[in-house]
Amino acid sequence: MEKLTVREVSKTFDGKEVLRDVSITLKEGELVSLLGVSGGGKTTLFNIIAGLVEPDDGEVVLNGENITGKPGHVSYMLQKDLLLPHRTVEDNVALPLILRGEKKEAAREQARALFADFGLAGTEKLWPRQLSGGMRQRAALLRTYLFSHDVALLDEPFSALDTLTKSGIHDWYLEVMERIRLSTLFITHDIDEAILLSDRIYLLTGQPGRVTEEIVINAPRPRSRDFTLTEEFLAYKRQILAALGSDA
Repeated sequence: MEKLTVREVSKTFDGKEVLRDVSITLKEGELVSLLGVSGGGKTTLFNIIAGLVEPDDGEVVLNGENITGKPGHVSYMLQKDLLLPHRTVEDNVALPLILRGEKKEAAREQARALFADFGLAGTEKLWPRQLSGGMRQRAALLRTYLFSHDVALLDEPFSALDTLTKSGIHDWYLEVMERIRLSTLFITHDIDEAILLSDRIYLLTGQPGRVTEEIVINAPRPRSRDFTLTEEFLAYKRQILAALGSDA
């Protein structure tokens, strides 16, 4: 079942065409990556999906409803966790519920009920500065989930983490996704990360950005780090590098 459909979206800023006729889909429970070099329009596409920017042409459909230009329907997490330093972890996480008009204590209770599922038990009353980088990202992901339970847009959320922390949080995020049936669109510049995490990968390349290829990763998730040493993994990587060509 398709959760999200982007149909023939185009966008121009100040006379410069950024996206041209971009169409992608996201099915329930999938993790789909957008892969390409900087300047290919990936973040602009996310802003359009989130309703923060209106396309010149095309539409965005969520669960059968046209949400083009309508913010508040999908959650969006940027590269930085953006936790507020003067709020406790639980108040940071509960913020989307409070902004929707829920009472503060009721919002806290809803947030606290998910802390264990997100590996955050015991951090409720801590300040963001007391958390490791990986724990801050978990808190930011829980806040993102509370904003919208259906679809999450993640814009390079793990790029600032060291390799070992990133490996652990990859495994954790896939496990949480499976448990709560979250569907994820994921921006990355990291080919290995895209192959390890994704069900499908869209290559968004060129200027203006266009979808030039869709690659289905048939290996079952979760994939171990040893998968990166297999011929199957290397075949996917060669395919992507060949498709990116001069953009890589």
